[in-house]
Amino acid sequence: MGSLSPWHLLILAVIALLLFGGRGKLSGIMGDAAKGIRAFRDGLKDDHPAATPAEPAATLPPVDREKDPVAR
Repeated sequence: MGSLSPWHLLILAVIALLLFGGRGKLSGIMGDAAKGIRAFRDGLKDDHPAATPAEPAATLPPVDREKDPVAR
């Protein structure tokens, strides 16, 4: 259990390639993460005015039951 198996070495190699492989890989990944966090924060901000309660609906005029064609 104390030794590194080929799978452990492969996983370590992949992580090392992701972190140090190529120019700016790590900074690119972190930059993308920072952009995502910034977009999330901007989405949480309340730029819209506070929701005002809706105006009550206008009441309907009274119905004359004698002229109402629907029998109730």
